This record gives sequence, C-alpha cells and structure tokens, in this order.
Amino acid sequence: MEHRDAQGKVRRYDFGKLPVPDAFQRSLAALYAAKCAPGGGWDSIASSEAQWYLVKPFTEFLAGLDEVPQDVDTLTAAQWTMWRLSLPPRSNGYKKFSAIASLLQLDPRLSPAVREVMAKRFFWAKGHDQAYSPEEFSEIRRAARRTFRSALLRIRENREHLVAWRSGAVPADGDAWLLGEALDVLARTGDVPQYQKPSTRSRVLRRYRPVLGGDGAQHTWKRLHLSRTEVAALAVLITAELGLNSTTVSELPVPRALPGTAETGRPVYRLELEKRRRTGHRGRYESRNITDFGADSAGRVFTEALEATAHARAVVATVEESIDRLLVWHQTTPHVAQAYPGETRVGPFGFGVNEMSGRAWAKSVGLSGAPMRRIRRTVNVLHRREPGQNTQDTHDRVYVLSEPQVREAAVPVIADGALEALDVARRAVFAARLADRPTDGLRETVTNGCADWENSPFTPAAQGCGASFLLCTACPNARVTPAHHPRLAHLLQALESLRGVVEPAAWETDWADAHARLTDLRSRLGAPVWEAALDAVTATDRALIDQLLQGEFDL
Repeated sequence: MEHRDAQGKVRRYDFGKLPVPDAFQRSLAALYAAKCAPGGGWDSIASSEAQWYLVKPFTEFLAGLDEVPQDVDTLTAAQWTMWRLSLPPRSNGYKKFSAIASLLQLDPRLSPAVREVMAKRFFWAKGHDQAYSPEEFSEIRRAARRTFRSALLRIRENREHLVAWRSGAVPADGDAWLLGEALDVLARTGDVPQYQKPSTRSRVLRRYRPVLGGDGAQHTWKRLHLSRTEVAALAVLITAELGLNSTTVSELPVPRALPGTAETGRPVYRLELEKRRRTGHRGRYESRNITDFGADSAGRVFTEALEATAHARAVVATVEESIDRLLVWHQTTPHVAQAYPGETRVGPFGFGVNEMSGRAWAKSVGLSGAPMRRIRRTVNVLHRREPGQNTQDTHDRVYVLSEPQVREAAVPVIADGALEALDVARRAVFAARLADRPTDGLRETVTNGCADWENSPFTPAAQGCGASFLLCTACPNARVTPAHHPRLAHLLQALESLRGVVEPAAWETDWADAHARLTDLRSRLGAPVWEAALDAVTATDRALIDQLLQGEFDL
C-alpha cells in the first residue's frame, strides 16, 4: 500500500510482512488505505508511519496466541483483552490501545463484543510533565536568547560583508574580496567552494581556507546559516511566546508582514498555523497577527528569525519551491543525519525541531531534558492561562488541574474565598438566641433583649454596645422571645417594602444583611408562628421600626 501526502512525500507499507493470516493482512491494508486517503485523517507521512509502528507489534502479539484470529471479524473479546492487559499502564500503552482500537472500529465486521470491551476505560498513570518554575523558565529563555543571538550576530556580520562585496565596495584584490566570493557561493549553493576527495568528505578549496580560517562548520556554512541546535533555540523562543507544540512550530510557514506595516518600523506578521489534532467547529487552521513592538516582543523574535534564515530559505527555494518553512537549518555531518530518519531534507538543509534536537540544544547549554513540551505547558497554564491547541475542558482537566504550581497558587485564593464565604454566611445567618421566656438581667432593645450589653462583639470590651439595633440579630448576646416576634416580623416586612424604593447598591450595603438574618429567623420559626406574629403587630411596634429605619436610634 502506498501513501502519498499533501506535500508529495511517498511512503510504502508492505502488509504482507505482518505475521497474521492473509485475510487479516488485507483487512488491515484496506483500513490503512482509507485512513491515508484524502480526508481520511492521516494527512501526513508522519501520521501513517507512527500508526505503522503500532500496528506491527499488535499483529506480532496476535501471531503468538494459541488461536490466531484469521481476520478482523474473528477477533474475540478475550483476545483483545489479553492484548490490552499486556500494555504498560502508561501513556505509551494508552497510545497503542487507542490507536489500534480506532483503526479496527472502522471495519463494520468487528463484533459487538469486541467493541464493548474496547469501550472500557484504559487506566494509566499520567506522566510527570510539569511546568517550569518562574526561575527555570527565565533561565531557559535566557539560554535560548544567548544561543540564537550569537548565531544572528554571526550571520548578520557575514551578510553585511557579502552585501558590500556584491555592491563592489570591496577591493578586488586581497583577503576581503576572497571572503566575499566564498560567501557569495555559500549564499547561492549552501556551501563554500569545495572539492570532493576520493573516499573522504568534501574539503574547502585551498585558496579560500586562509580567509575562512579553516574548514570547520564555524568557519564555513555557519557564516550564513543556522545549525540544528540554533534552530532548536529559536523554536524555544517562539514556543515561549505563543505556547504552540513542536509540530506546529516546525511546520510554521514563513510569516509575511501585513501591507504597509513594515514601513512604519513596527511590522505586523500574519502567522498561518496548522493544528493537526484540533477538530470540530474551530477547525485545524488558525491565523494570528504578531506585532514587532521592539526588543522582548513576540514580533521581534520573528523579525530576527526571518533575518537569520533568509539565505537558507533562498537556497531551498531554488531546489524545491513548494517548501514554505520558517525554521531551516544546515547540517552536513552524516552520522547526525542518520540519527533523524524520515525527516525532510533538501541537500544539506533540514526543517523544524523535534524532541531530539531540543534535547541536544538543552544539553549544549547545560540544561537537562527536552524543553519544548514543558515550555508549552508553562506558557499555556501559567502565563497565557488559556488553551493553546485544546478545548477548554481538556486544558482545565489535563493541564491546569494537574499542575502543582496552579494548585499551590490556588490555596490562598481558595482560603480567601472560604473566609469570605464564611463571613457572608455569618452576616446572613440569624445569630441571636431564641428563648421561650425572658430571663433575669435582660435589657430590652428596639428589636429584642440583650444579655450582655457591656461586652459587645461589635465594640471594644467593657465600653458598652454602640452598634446599630439592626445588628442585634447577628449578635450572640441577643435573646429573642415570643414577645419580640411581632416587631421582628414587621421589620422584615418593612425591609421588603424598602427594597423596592431604594437603589440596589444602597439596599445591598445598608439593608441586605439584616433582611437575610430575619429571613433565616422566619424559616426557623415556621410559617404559622410568623403569620401569627404579623397579626399581633401593635402601633408601638410600627412606630419603633419606623424610627429605626429612619436612623433615629443611631448614635
């Protein structure tokens, strides 16, 4: 079976070599062909290759069973369960499980019993990928800036010499002219003038070696081109600004400045992004406008990236016009190229960044691990605080809730919220004590009796209570007997009438808490008691409540 993707790349898969019966091989080939067809879901060679390396181990497992299934329709639930249990309970195991299940479920002959066991959840322990701390994030960005800035200055210096040579500003005799000639060849072909020695690597022509300073990369092609690790540093800077994954950054087309913006000194770049995993109404294609506001802006990263990759992109365009990539690197060491199988190369040039090159860059600057995934997580979870390439639900569930820094930062926020909620609850809950009859020592107030007027929770100790009588219902010193029910019932009724004639903000500030506490009291006493209390309201009760609401009892 042959897969030809949208970029014209071709990959052939030989299903006859899979260790399952012929009928099963043909079924898998048909399913594969459907996925590789336009619109089938596997739009790139990278996608079909990744699935191929999952299908092969699955068929090897089936071949080792006592009873090997002859085709998809003879695969049993027990056989699928055995394979599922053989997978490690990690993300790699889940990837194999979900990929093979999705492929086989496209075959209508797959039995309902197998579909049922496929639907069972695959339990696995999530990885420990965590966001960088602020200090680590800053350190990585500084390291990436140092790497890329050094390369940019090197390329800029040699480009200026080349421009001067091409304009005739360099005298035709001497080392400066020879250097300009070597740079001109480098800019047009991707390498300085060389000759091929039998059975050895290419060597710089003898006449150019003295002016170049040697035939190593630093003295030759690095004068106008970025290395793989330097492009990885540039990718780190782009990810730190936009929070994209490495595939999207790697496939980023060359951004174009919007018309009229470059002339102002603040170019606005239109980025065309393809997010392969995104589905649904948002689509997999997205554009963003990024402005170069100056140093430390996201737009400045792209201005400098365009400058640093200009010569490499020009050489690639002369060989393969269809390739439109921003991140282009130069590498000629054979064993390095062999370590990255399957990637697109045009002569000595390659494109984008992957985990291996990111890890190589990190190691070159004394850092550990591959930083791209963690940087993306850091940016989206802690800085942008919004989904980069996921739904809001996935962003919250997979990234935000599992991030220790988010949980740690949420502790004081949750605590403050809980305290505030407690304070609101206390203000809204009736705190006075209900009593069947008056007790000795009670002082009568406008609304109820008071058991300890000298020691109020609202004023300094031993100074006597100076709080509003509306706060009596929030005071544990207050005592409410049946004799107070009519006056409090009338107060609640008056507050409800007042609510309709004052501004909402004034109501919330001055009356809402008292209203809430009296509402709580009404629910405690019950509707029959409350209705009886309203029937028992006297003229004295009404007069006292009117004076209270008009502020006549305020100190």
